[in-house]
Amino acid sequence: MSLYGVARFLLRLLLPLRVRVAVEGVEHVPAEGAFVLVLNHQSVLDPILAQVACPRTVHSMTKSTQFRGRIWRWLLVRLAAFPTRRYRVDPQAVRTALRLLGEGKGVGIYPEGERSWDGRLQPLREGSVRLLLKAGVPVVPCGISGSYDVLPRWGRSLRPGTVRDATRADRDAVLPAALRRVEWLLRSLSGASGPMGELDAGGRASGAGTDAGEGAR
Repeated sequence: MSLYGVARFLLRLLLPLRVRVAVEGVEHVPAEGAFVLVLNHQSVLDPILAQVACPRTVHSMTKSTQFRGRIWRWLLVRLAAFPTRRYRVDPQAVRTALRLLGEGKGVGIYPEGERSWDGRLQPLREGSVRLLLKAGVPVVPCGISGSYDVLPRWGRSLRPGTVRDATRADRDAVLPAALRRVEWLLRSLSGASGPMGELDAGGRASGAGTDAGEGAR
């Protein structure tokens, strides 16, 4: 068994001892073939929760600074993480993501680009949604709620709580509509608040929205 499999097995046993995790919608994850798991980012726990809950291996985009130490780099690579530079377009990370998808694997991205400071959904980065459109594979939005309460960005230890992980299958063909659609789905699934433009009942923009920012996470 790989280190990823061992870690997932142990976390599934140990995590419930401290945190209650409720998972919904795993049936939306394709049984085979490439897919992109799109998640909101409330806590450092989110990648762990996603990999524990998802029935398939998720190769997660992870900020490049975490790969600086030799031990961390060795560990993260074996936990299916790959580096990306934040706040800018990272061609190498995009190529890696597209290569993994071309091999029929699952890739996890966090289009906000960083963890939330207050638990609210932040504006999505346009570069992340461009990647979704370029990939042309099934997109599975995954809304996480409660992880901010258990371990916020400024926290140092776990607090008891319930984390909900919900997924839904969806894909759009045009960047502005896709950007707003993904944002609406993440809000719906995670219950997150925050500034947002006008949307219709289907979650699509009905007028000019706020600037979603630039670059891939």
